[in-house]
Amino acid sequence: MPDKLRFDQLYKFCDPDMFSFNTTNDLPDSRETIGQERALHSLDFGLSLESTGFNIFLLGEHGTGKMTTVRSFLSQKAMNEPVPGDWCYVYNFKDPDMPIAVSLEPGRATALQKDMEEVIKILKVEIPKVFESKEYEKQKNKIIEESQKKQRELFAGLEQEAQEKGFSVRKTVSGLIIVPVKKTGEPLTEEEYEALDEKTRKKIDEIGRTLQEKLNDAVRVVREGEKMVKEAMGKLEKDAALASVGHLIDELKNKYQDNEKITIYLNDAKEDILDHLDDFKMQEEQPPQLSFMKVPRAEPAFTRYIINVLVNNKDCKGAPCIFESNPTYYNLFGRVEHKIQYGIAMTDFSMIKAGSLHKANGGYIVINALDLLRNLFAYDAMKRAIRNKEVKIEDVWEQYRLISTSTIKPEAIPLNIKVILIGNPYLYYLLYNLDEEYRELFKVKADFDSRMNRTDENARKYASFIANTCREEKLLSFDKTGVAKVVEFSSRLAENQNKLSTKFNEIADILREASYWASKANSAFVTDKHVQTAVDEKVYRISKIEDRLREMILDGTIIIDTAGEKVGQINGLAVLDLGDYSFGKPSRITARTYAGKAGVVNIERETKMSGRIHEKAILIITNYLGSRYAAKKPISLSASITFEQLYDMVEGDSASCAELYALLSSIANIPLKQGIAVTGSMDQNGDVQPVGGINEKIEGFFDLCRIIGFDGTHGVIIPARNMKHLMLKADVVEAVRKGEFSIYPIRKADEGLEIMTGMQVGELGDDGTYPEGAINHLVVKRLTEISESMEKKKEKEKEEDKEEAKGGKEEKQEYKDQ
Repeated sequence: MPDKLRFDQLYKFCDPDMFSFNTTNDLPDSRETIGQERALHSLDFGLSLESTGFNIFLLGEHGTGKMTTVRSFLSQKAMNEPVPGDWCYVYNFKDPDMPIAVSLEPGRATALQKDMEEVIKILKVEIPKVFESKEYEKQKNKIIEESQKKQRELFAGLEQEAQEKGFSVRKTVSGLIIVPVKKTGEPLTEEEYEALDEKTRKKIDEIGRTLQEKLNDAVRVVREGEKMVKEAMGKLEKDAALASVGHLIDELKNKYQDNEKITIYLNDAKEDILDHLDDFKMQEEQPPQLSFMKVPRAEPAFTRYIINVLVNNKDCKGAPCIFESNPTYYNLFGRVEHKIQYGIAMTDFSMIKAGSLHKANGGYIVINALDLLRNLFAYDAMKRAIRNKEVKIEDVWEQYRLISTSTIKPEAIPLNIKVILIGNPYLYYLLYNLDEEYRELFKVKADFDSRMNRTDENARKYASFIANTCREEKLLSFDKTGVAKVVEFSSRLAENQNKLSTKFNEIADILREASYWASKANSAFVTDKHVQTAVDEKVYRISKIEDRLREMILDGTIIIDTAGEKVGQINGLAVLDLGDYSFGKPSRITARTYAGKAGVVNIERETKMSGRIHEKAILIITNYLGSRYAAKKPISLSASITFEQLYDMVEGDSASCAELYALLSSIANIPLKQGIAVTGSMDQNGDVQPVGGINEKIEGFFDLCRIIGFDGTHGVIIPARNMKHLMLKADVVEAVRKGEFSIYPIRKADEGLEIMTGMQVGELGDDGTYPEGAINHLVVKRLTEISESMEKKKEKEKEEDKEEAKGGKEEKQEYKDQ
């Protein structure tokens, strides 16, 4: 029989004297990430390697400090990297629907924007002055006068010739025409024309046609002259305006001569300004056609000369690090905004807005993987951007509209970025196994552990973490005992005496709560008592369901026996996990055996309330029984086993030992101690395997026994391999120290059976039998009795069948004789 565990084996204390400080105020600031050496190594590798596809996925349980770590790591690394250039969009004068993307040195995009604004501001003043100058008016009048002079000379000669031939040039609605006139100068009427002889009429008609042709030629010459005047006026305007525009644009070209795109843009802008000089002239407001309806004057559009600064890295120190908390498609890739005018959605290149990828270009972007997958189109577009190394601003809903609408399509911007996704392990493996593109684009896995080794060095790092948290959140400082108690609590979270939890969000919550209870007690600093109070108070707030179940056990609604002995009944231990709280719950397991050939029947399986792992455990028990007791001859047995008063699914194999003991107790009719609960998994060889939730299971049964009252017989049987996982609460440790409660570690299933019965299991002798009075002897004896009774029953049935067959033959013979 194994020895009971000593009280000092149930909890690994942290010695406060290992710390050299009095309170955490004595510790210096430290931003070191604790216990994540593997993840930090992977993160450094992924960030330093610039090859395609080596983006990073940070995976780990919630609260292990993934986001805090990557923030700290990136801030240090990015600080030493070059600042990427600015990006802006300019108007495309050749194709207005495709704005041009331009890259400039950091800070120069806003400089260019201000320069262009200043140029347009100057031109709005200077160009109207040019057209109002006396020199311009003089040259303009000269061109007009010369044109008018030529027109007068041309029409004067034609008018004189017409008069000499008895005709006159008259202006009508349809234009200038040649009409015959009388000597008085009045036009010849139609009646007077008809009264003329035919020869005269023909002569008039012939002369009229000749003069009309000359008139038409003169009109043609005049129109060409007007066209030339218009061209001359346009050239005059351009030449006059060029004096104001040219040197301003040339100055900008010299300033940005190292950027080819800007030089081309400035040349195009100069030509466009000269082509749209009317926009710069003083506009006279036209009176409304209806006095009661005043339409606002349309202002000239100077938007095409705006520089739309998309990304400004002027104040950036090092490479940009963007943490996108809401990775929608438009937040990542930017958008083209619209404004409503008279019920119509209008847009232009100045309404192009940057996304997070634009801002992070040349640096790093950190995104929560689950948030990215939740947002429509975002994940696929992200992969496409990484693969093509460019980011496009598109209307993602365009392909789903019934009617196609015209919009601008900005030029794509080259993308040089390191993408860091953060998520849980389930999400990582889901993407890795189901998405081939993901494997090509996210080749670096940075796996954050939820535990680290409990060493003196790591305990001191824990103290530094506590000190930093207290400073950042203005909490009371912790003394040595308070830090030691937090270290012990961390081992409890890790469920291992030799490990510490790296779920720092839960540790930070305990720090905050402990500081609260210390301040409420008017303490100058936080001690171990305040930390323990914080833990106890947190449990009290969320343990209502555990208390209700315990009440049901105490009032007899749920039947759990903790005293005496019973055949075929045992107390197993289970863990109920509610999400925010988990606790141990005793479960009454019963077994019944009888003659038959059905084998071990799992009632939960028959009612479809058993999980696969539990079904496997029942099969292991069945095979264990067969290998031990049916090695030489088969056994006949029918047995049933069930969890009483359990109305939910049964899953797991941690009750394997308890179920085996209940079966053997029922077979051999040996009572089991009800004051001892059992947990532990077993294999086909009878070796006991460790189980999860060992602390909660022990404490759950301990609390029940304490309330009922200790009698010195209460205890729990656990796997010996779970000893390192014990971090039990102080009440259990104290009860074990006083001898009121016992914990038995076992390595073989037989050891637990001896504890439960107080009898020897018995070893198989050389003669193939077990010692008289041993448990195995009684089991074999009972199985043999069942087998013999089954054989006798079988022989009796055969004899009855023979008698019936013989009687049938005799009746048949008598029938033949008759």
